[in-house]
Parts: sequence; C-alpha cells; structure tokens
Amino acid sequence: MFVLILFAGHASAQTPPTVQPSGDLKKLKRLSLDELQAIEVTSVSKHPEKLSGAASSIQVITGDDIRRAGATSLPEALRLASNLQVAQVDSRAWAITARGFNNSSANKLLVLVDGRAVYTPLHAGVFWDVQDTLLEDIERIEVISGPGATLWGDNAVNGVINISTKNARDSQGVLVTGGGGSELRGAGGMRYGGHVGTDVRFRAYGKYFGRDSSALPIGRQATDDWTMGQGGFRLDWDTSRVSHMTVQSDVYDGRIAQPGTNHIAASGSNVLGRWSRTLSKDSDLSLQLYYDRTHRNIPGTFTEDLQTYDADFQHRFRVGAGHDVVWGLGYRASIDDEGNSAVLSFLPAHLSQRWLNGFVQDEMPLGTDRLRLTLGTKVEHNDYTGVELQPSGRLAWTLTRRQTLWGAISRAVRTPSRIDRDFFVPVALGSASFLLAGGPDFVSEDVRAYELGYRSEPHDRLSLTVATFQNDYGHIRSLEQLAPPAPFPLVLANGQTGNSHGAELTAEYRVTDWWRLRSGYTAMRLHLRPDPGSTDKSFGSTESHDPNHFGTLRQSLDLPAHLQFDAAFRYVGQIANQTVQAYGELDERFAWQATPALECSIVGQNLLHAHHAEFGAPVTRKEAERGVHAKLVWRF
Repeated sequence: MFVLILFAGHASAQTPPTVQPSGDLKKLKRLSLDELQAIEVTSVSKHPEKLSGAASSIQVITGDDIRRAGATSLPEALRLASNLQVAQVDSRAWAITARGFNNSSANKLLVLVDGRAVYTPLHAGVFWDVQDTLLEDIERIEVISGPGATLWGDNAVNGVINISTKNARDSQGVLVTGGGGSELRGAGGMRYGGHVGTDVRFRAYGKYFGRDSSALPIGRQATDDWTMGQGGFRLDWDTSRVSHMTVQSDVYDGRIAQPGTNHIAASGSNVLGRWSRTLSKDSDLSLQLYYDRTHRNIPGTFTEDLQTYDADFQHRFRVGAGHDVVWGLGYRASIDDEGNSAVLSFLPAHLSQRWLNGFVQDEMPLGTDRLRLTLGTKVEHNDYTGVELQPSGRLAWTLTRRQTLWGAISRAVRTPSRIDRDFFVPVALGSASFLLAGGPDFVSEDVRAYELGYRSEPHDRLSLTVATFQNDYGHIRSLEQLAPPAPFPLVLANGQTGNSHGAELTAEYRVTDWWRLRSGYTAMRLHLRPDPGSTDKSFGSTESHDPNHFGTLRQSLDLPAHLQFDAAFRYVGQIANQTVQAYGELDERFAWQATPALECSIVGQNLLHAHHAEFGAPVTRKEAERGVHAKLVWRF
C-alpha cells in the first residue's frame, strides 16, 4: 500500500479549481471528472472555453496543485505539467521547454505572467531566476505544448506558458508564510488584501528567500547560493456593471554568488494596467498596457539594462450563425543597453527595437456544433526580418459528451535575438578579430506543426488524454566556419533543418473522494541535420538537449485528522549529447491543517539521491541536491 501511494499520480489538465482550505474543499472533493472537464481555459483561443473541447494539448496547474506539491518556485511548479521538459541547471538557473530544443536559454517557448511577456530579446528566452511571485496568489498556470503563434506571436513555437494570479477579491485578509530547511535556507512572505468601498479590491505582498548552493559532481558545494526579495500590489476595480480595471506592479532585487569575483546582481520592476468591458454575452473588448525594466550585472562578463513598453488591444464578437471572431492589435518597443567586456560584446551596445502585430481568428461550426473549425493568422513586423506570417487551422470534433477528437496545422517563427545578430566573442582583449559572431543575415527560425489529439472520460472517475505531433523545422541556428577548413572564426547562420515527432499521454483516476492518482508520459524524437553547403558539424547538439522520454506519477491523499500526504515520482531519460544519465527522483509532502487558518507542512525534494545531474555539459555541470524544508501558512 505504501509503495503504491509513493509512485502514483501526476498533474494533468484535469485538475480542480483553486480553493482555500475551507468548506469549499469538501465540495471540491465531490466533483466528478466530468464536472472538472468543464473547467474553462483561455490560452488556446483567447476566450473562455471548456477544457474538454479545446483543440490543443493543454494542461492546467491550479494554485491548489502548487500548494500540495510543496513547490517553492515557479520552475518547481512547472514540473507538474507533464507536457513540459523542466531541468534544474544549478541553484538558480533552469532549462524549460516543450517538445524539444531545451537549453538554459531555450528560445522557442513563450511565457506570460498576467498577460506580460517575460522573455528577453537578448536571447529570446527567459531568465527563470527572476520570475517569481507569492505562490499562494497564483490562480492557475495554463501550459500549451505546440505552437500558439497565431494568437500570442513570435517565440510561441513549441509552446506557451500562461501564468495568472488571483483577482484581488479572492485574496482578502492577511496571509503570512515562513519556513526553511537544508536547500531552501529560509523563506518568508506576507500579503494583505483589503477593499475601498464595494467596488475596489486590492492586495499588497512582500517575500524573501535564501537558497543554498548546488553541488559539483564530486560532491563539494558550488559557489552559487543566492538571495532575493520581491514585493508588489494588485488592484481590481469594478468601474461599472460591465467594465473592470486592473492595475498591478512588482519590484525585485537579488544577489547570486559566483566563484572568484563579485556577486551577480539581478533587479527589476514592472507595472501593468488592463481595462476590459463586456458588450454583450458574445462580445467584449480589452486594452492592456505595461512597462517592464530589468537589470542584470554578471561581473567580468556583461551588464544589461532593458526597458520594454507594450500595448495590446483585443475585441471578441459573434457574427452570423455561430462565428466567434477575435481580433487584436499590438505594439512593443524595447530599449536595450549592454555593458560589454573583454569576454563578449553586443554591437551596437545600445539598441532600440519595435514590433507591430495584428491577428484575427474565427471559430465556426461545420454544419453542427459538435464539429468546429478555427482559422486564424497573426501578422507581425520586427526590425530584423520585417513581416512574418503565422497562420493556423484547428478542428475539434465532439464525438460524444465524453469524447473529443482534435487536430491542428500551424506555422510559427522564432525571430532573431541580439545574440543571433549582434553578438561578438573577441580572440583577445582589444582584438578586432573574433572567435564567434552573430550573423548579419540571420533570419527567423520556423516550424510547420501537425497535431492530432484525443480526450476521453470512459468512467466518472477516469480521464485519458493523448496528443501526437509532427514538427518540420527550417532555418535552425547553426555554427558556420567563416574560412573552412579553419575551425575559427565561427558565424551564426540558419544552416540546419530538422523534424521531430512524438506523443504526450496523461491520465487521472479518482480512486475515492480522498485519493487521487495522476500520471503523464512523453516520448519524443528530434533530428537536426546541416543543409547542403553548411559547415556545421554539430547535428543540433548546440541547440537541443532533450531526453527521448520522460514521465511522472503523482498521488494526493487526504487522511483523517486534517492530514494530507502527496508524493511525486519522475523519470527522465538520458540526454545523450550532454552525457547526462537517466534518473528517477521522488518528492514528498506531508501537511497538517491544524486549524482552518493554520497549515503546517514538511517537504522532501530529490529524496532518492544525495545529488544528481539534470542538465549541463560535463566541464561546467552542477547538480541538484536532496533537500528538506518545513513551512507554515497562517491566514487571518
């Protein structure tokens, strides 16, 4: 019995809505999987639709899932989505992607936090060490594997992560958290939510943590411990019966140790405003504006100061016999200032860029509401490559009330980053010669993706999902010899082509009202090859570091006396081109709801090994360590 509990279950799209520990939890336990399938998601079509009918491989991580997993950061929470590849690089850095091309600077996955894109134009990826919020304030995380560029734009090539925090009305009162242990040395947070009159709700929060260093392969501690503090607020105002205004902001500052020199400094702030208005039951519009500032100083390597301004307008309405149309316009500007060093340079050091975009999508029935076709495209203009077109077509067929078959064909692009065009590594200090340089003619990488999926609920307590895909990639980044056969200098170009195929499977089984099992498994093959005339000999080893298969099992058990026990086992296959060996790992959480206002928990992470490698080349590799920490959450 104990072994079965330890090795069963996984977070999938069929997860219950977020609730506070109260009487609502008892009501939630009585929901059938059929009712849970009716959860509404917005990331697939930019309007609410039932999860069971979404024509995409989408999984949902709820706030309650995050709490019961004992996650202490957003990357740890993303392990709950079995359609993501999540690997810890060191104490602060993560490699996260969907459907391949994983890297510590993975550039084919778009990440949004409350509608704010958090990728950097420096490498078109995400600095995961500074993506944070009070985890208790997360409403849900919607994870799409597969292209989402028609609605979300450039870099949504292999997937989209859409993180949404709670409306301020759902986070009223005082919340205090605190804890610590072996790897998470100490952490604490506080949030206060209140109201002004009957129409305005607000919350403000602050948090702090300190994390221990990761381990070197020989077992000694690496010098990469780090600390960060963050604070922010959110205000939600019902300006009228049909209009709503949201204003929110965050500010953070952190220090990360590195051997032999000063600490890495990372800081930033953002402010976002969003206005929405409901015109009718089938029509609404919204306008969103945000400003984002980031600073990063890696002593001896580079310094970056980035400012981003973004505006987005969207309108949804119904036309004729069931045509649901959504369209929008967007504008973004960035100002990037680089502090170059003897190790690397970005030329020009100061660069301003602008992006313009517009999209339209029409969802329509084909003779019957059981068969719906969605057609759309996004048109974007960027300063590097000009106009990019990203169309898609999706078909959803509701076979029965408990069965849905869907398919999709899409095109998406990953536009050039500053590394692709403006990057230089000199031969020596002050030298005009270089070892590696960005390519002045670098164009967008692109994918043509074909997907087929099936969702079924064969029993009131059992749900199954399978999604298959075939991706054809063109213009993939390559390292070209400028003067072959001389190995150097190298120039970045678009000299590789490739394809991938695979399948994602998830299952959920409610054994009883108090015992829930979830599982997920992904099998994938990715092949890259040089184009005719290319001198790249890497066969994709510089662009993609992916296991061919990975899976998870997770269980959630509610015990008498207000006790909970959760366990998650994950298995990740070998990353051959990094010689990272396959591994299995176990996380566990034991919690006691002492009173309706007080929860105590103890969490063990990576319990099967003292330390193990998840990512990285052998010469620079750092390893994740076993960790145990305790946590108190007090609400009043």
